[in-house]
Amino acid sequence: MLEELRITSLGVIDSSVLELGPGLTVITGETGAGKTMIVTALGLLLGGRADAGAVRTGSRSARVEGLVRTSALPSVAEAVVEAGGEVEDDAVLLARTVATEGRSRAFVGGASVPITTLGSVAEPLVAVHGQSDQHRLLQGRAQRDALDRFGGPELATVLQTYADTYRQLADVERELAAVTASARERAREADLLRFGVGEVEAVAPEPGEDAQLAAEETRLGFADTLRTAAETAREALSSEDSHPDALATVSAARTALEAVRAHDPEAASLADRLSELTYLLSDLAADVASYAARIETDPARLAAVSERRAALTALTRKYGETIDDVLSWAVTSSERLLELDGTDGRIEELRAERAELRTRLGSLAADLSARRSEAAIRLAAQVTEELGHLAMPHARLTVAVTQTEADPQSGRVPLEVGGRHLRFGSGGVDEVELLLAANTGSEPRPLNKGASGGELSRVMLALEVALAGTSPVPTFVFDEVDAGVGGAAAVEVGRRLAQLARSAQVLVVTHLPQVAAYADRHVVVQKSSDGTITSSGLTVLDDAGRERELSRMLAGMSESDTALAHARELLEVARDASR
Repeated sequence: MLEELRITSLGVIDSSVLELGPGLTVITGETGAGKTMIVTALGLLLGGRADAGAVRTGSRSARVEGLVRTSALPSVAEAVVEAGGEVEDDAVLLARTVATEGRSRAFVGGASVPITTLGSVAEPLVAVHGQSDQHRLLQGRAQRDALDRFGGPELATVLQTYADTYRQLADVERELAAVTASARERAREADLLRFGVGEVEAVAPEPGEDAQLAAEETRLGFADTLRTAAETAREALSSEDSHPDALATVSAARTALEAVRAHDPEAASLADRLSELTYLLSDLAADVASYAARIETDPARLAAVSERRAALTALTRKYGETIDDVLSWAVTSSERLLELDGTDGRIEELRAERAELRTRLGSLAADLSARRSEAAIRLAAQVTEELGHLAMPHARLTVAVTQTEADPQSGRVPLEVGGRHLRFGSGGVDEVELLLAANTGSEPRPLNKGASGGELSRVMLALEVALAGTSPVPTFVFDEVDAGVGGAAAVEVGRRLAQLARSAQVLVVTHLPQVAAYADRHVVVQKSSDGTITSSGLTVLDDAGRERELSRMLAGMSESDTALAHARELLEVARDASR
């Protein structure tokens, strides 16, 4: 519940504090005194659009603060904590500032937050209804939303399930359209990949084969040169023609040192090292001889290797820097081919899923329509009864729930519901329209054709009273919704607002004394001027002040004996009705 509203430098209001409580609070005042600034201030607390022009002349910024009691609103308290704010003694302070240059800031529980966060925290707290809401009530979507609210939690559950299924169907249809539209491109891609993978499979390269063949081709191309070099090296190591060679030279050196090894340990060590070198040279000579013997000139093998390398080069030119890269590309391409070849299968899966979802959606739509039709009968009866209390005894409200047939062959495929092909959307297949027959014998007509401004105000109030039990909002604000209403009807409007205030906190900006008389708390917006600047302030009236304000509203004179007497009579009637 909203306990306090503090307004600073907003419009004609310099600085005012509005203390609120349970029940019905009415706000009155002369035209231009600034009554609508109260609603403007609440709109800012709800995250509404800020208007720098609303900042009071001479001030740098406007500020609105609202103190909210959260003891009965645990979800709001949780939202405050999640936003980084604090809840102290079951109360939280919401604030909004608007600077003259247009910059706006928001605060929740002392924490600076984005405007959208302030709106999400405050939205469950207050429902504001004004002249614009009457126009909103003329829209089919708003009328359907009102019926859905009245339908209660069971209807809300079916509606949520329908909406979730509708989103799933939309996702499947989007994917199906994308897959189908790209089928030609996928086929072209698959052909290219299949040709490339076929080329690789035809050559059948082995990992690292390109490097191995390059080395072999070089060896075969220089076979004669390699053989000559190997034979020359062998001859230098171990000559077969008694020519000087390395082995003979090292053997002579070892023999010389062996002869004197007994005379010096160091000479013996050098002799041992020469002995090892002799063995190494002997093994190396044998290896070089073996290498020379293995080198053969093989033109046929050289041609085969060159041809194989050419085939591998053709692959690396198209599919990778090396044969290993080519093999990696082939693996990836084969996997992609499996995906592409599975496109037809995916299309069939999506079509089957779409059919299943449409069947489920049709069943949910039928259930939703049945629940709406049942709720429509109850809502129409309840609002009609309320209209009787609002000085419209012969009025009759009808809530029509209809569907629109659609041709399956044209445009978007309609939804089949109970053998009928119907247009559908995220909210179902139903179109909801409120029809009003204002007088006995008249035919029900749409609100925008069959209701005057005063009748529309009373229809909206009757709807709010009917929906009060289903709405979790603790505070209702009505901004001159009684416009166009007068006489006995105005008395009944006040009575029904007082009834609504028994289950919720209600704030009413009104110009009707018949409505103001039912207030539990009466606040007047008073305007004053020092000759240069006009200011308005808020004052909570006592009983005598209420009489004077009501007399002003009745006759334009606060001290008229006749008007005062009439004001006392109104207050007495309201007190008797409230008992």
